[in-house]
Amino acid sequence: MKISIVTILSTLLIQNNEAFTPSALLVGSNNKLSTAERNHVTLFTSTSSDATETSNNDITSKTQVNSRISVPLSFDAMVRDTSNAMEQAYEQGITRQIIRVLLPRDPNSANLGNYIEESDATMNTRDMVLVPTDESWQGGIMQLYRAAAPTCREVLRSFSKGTAGVPPKIVEDRSIDDSGVDGVGLLMTQNRDAADDVCCFIQPMQETVDAIEKISKEAGDRLVVMVNPQWRQVDDALDSASKNGGVFGSLAGFLGGKGGSLRRLDENGFKSVFSIEGYICKGRNVRLVKRFDSDWVIFAENDGETDFLRIGESESRPTYQEVDALMTNAGLLYSPLLGPAPPR
Repeated sequence: MKISIVTILSTLLIQNNEAFTPSALLVGSNNKLSTAERNHVTLFTSTSSDATETSNNDITSKTQVNSRISVPLSFDAMVRDTSNAMEQAYEQGITRQIIRVLLPRDPNSANLGNYIEESDATMNTRDMVLVPTDESWQGGIMQLYRAAAPTCREVLRSFSKGTAGVPPKIVEDRSIDDSGVDGVGLLMTQNRDAADDVCCFIQPMQETVDAIEKISKEAGDRLVVMVNPQWRQVDDALDSASKNGGVFGSLAGFLGGKGGSLRRLDENGFKSVFSIEGYICKGRNVRLVKRFDSDWVIFAENDGETDFLRIGESESRPTYQEVDALMTNAGLLYSPLLGPAPPR
């Protein structure tokens, strides 16, 4: 009996249709974040991993970390929060890290599609807005790369303390991008002590996993980081199916499912250390923030578009529908800056 690929995909889509479970969310505070929280340089402290700690202490530690998480409102603040998470995770033995961050872009509407060139030495990051890596980047993946590369450089400079206050030399290798247009790159720091060197893959694809595995084996205890992988956080039908074994799993992986790649990265010890994502819900900017030692913390922009309100926390990454429900519960029905809400 012949089974068409269309039939297989239809079956996978049906199997992947999960029910909406808002009860999985933890109710969060609806209070506006204070300036002191936002500007606090040492936002987080490493938590003890002593085996004698009770589960109650673990919960308390995570609650404390959750309470200190805020949305970085500037490029420099995001770099600081990212490097802090990387450093504290590295101190806890996490030497293979995955980072997802927003990217800086010119806030002027006339320059909305312009990317940041690394050669712009006079670039004032204070005037840049932080934007999710979505379809609003008109130049596609290469435009994203031109914003991601200098962002990664700044994160590496912040993480690598250098010698006598002098940051390490950072070398870029674009040969890892065979086509030259896939927006993939590799940054390597060159410190006085080679044991402090860091390898950073920029926007890696599933096809980059071979190179990531090779360098990870050669790096030993040195830090290897992936920034803004080109696969999505959420799973589609192919992704879910490819995480399973057997014929269907292999077929789903062949058709583009990321399960096989994630399995290989997991075997190499890669863990998500810092993520900040964003999208629009009810006409407002939403931000999802998570560290390696925290839950997901959900924020929504206030009416004046000047700050973000904490609206909830979740152990798993919240769905769009769950975020929508949290906003409703917080009284954020629709952004007044967009006029009256559309008819239901």
